[in-house]
Amino acid sequence: MRDYSRKAPRAPIPPFGYAPMFRDILTRGTRRGVLVAFLAGVAAAAPAGAVVGPSESGARFADHLVMVLSRGGDREGFCTGIVLGPRAVLTAAHCLRPTRDMAVVYRDPAGKPTLVAVAATAAHPLYRPNAIADRQVSIDLALLETETPLDRRLSPAPLADGDGPAVGDETIVAGYGVAREDAPATGGTLRSARLKVRAPLSRILLWAEDSAGGAGACGGDSGAPLFLSDGETVAAIVAWTSGAERGKRCGGLTQGPLIAPQRAWIAATLERWRE
Repeated sequence: MRDYSRKAPRAPIPPFGYAPMFRDILTRGTRRGVLVAFLAGVAAAAPAGAVVGPSESGARFADHLVMVLSRGGDREGFCTGIVLGPRAVLTAAHCLRPTRDMAVVYRDPAGKPTLVAVAATAAHPLYRPNAIADRQVSIDLALLETETPLDRRLSPAPLADGDGPAVGDETIVAGYGVAREDAPATGGTLRSARLKVRAPLSRILLWAEDSAGGAGACGGDSGAPLFLSDGETVAAIVAWTSGAERGKRCGGLTQGPLIAPQRAWIAATLERWRE
């Protein structure tokens, strides 16, 4: 398989959001204590924007999306996740940590945060953490299984099948990431932006950009969906981004693995968890 990441104009970054407002909330006592502390941190975080550049409300996607919170080393962070079933969430593999250091969170219709522990994770077998540096093919895709079912109002997002979108087609990115680069406090509210599919076409990856306005995914949008133009069907997920200007890491390219070629792995993993 060809590694299309060789064509990137500058080194991209995985858009994993750093979340200082979650600091220390995963270090306390029992499992129940961890979850209560984690929830308190989420409740205290002030909602702001997400997706850099020109964007709009992502409220219409809220029934399909959640936040994936995690701790790794001395940093706490978050990604976006796509609901696939009552206990199944799709996200980026670089968002994974030990299950004790992860949780899924969403807000109920009243805006109150609800947190669910993670029971199991599975990274795609072709995920390579050092793929960018090593110039390797990598499928940055993962599944989470929650310990208890998600709220019934959350519904599975349809996944694309067949050929991917063509160059010039519209794609819509929706995620909980930051609205301004290097401003972690601006993450946490679901926002969306309209992008255009760009070359190179690939059987593995989708590339998208907003050449006019500089919109795109950023920190916290890892795992976010790139919808087809219908705004319903997930064509790909966000895995990394690059900046439109020198020294920037967001607002240029938004890229990630196409979903259709990975549907067999997704189905097999979910079936194994059901056994």
